[in-house]
Amino acid sequence: MKQVVQSVKKTDFEKKIAVLRLEIDYELATLHDAMVAEDWSKINECKKSLERFRQELNSLMKRKNK
Repeated sequence: MKQVVQSVKKTDFEKKIAVLRLEIDYELATLHDAMVAEDWSKINECKKSLERFRQELNSLMKRKNK
C-alpha cells in the first residue's frame, strides 16, 4: 500500500511540474509581447508572476526529491 501511495504522489508531482512549466512558457511569451509593446506595467506583472512560478517550481522539486 505504501508503494501505491508513493507512486500516486510521484505522479501528482510530475503533473503539477508539467502544468507549472506550461504556465511559465505562457508567461514568458506574454512577457515578450509586453517587451515588444514596451508595456512596462505588464512587464513588471509578468516578472512577478514568473518569480512566483519559479519559487513554486523549486518547492515542488525539493518535495519531489524527498
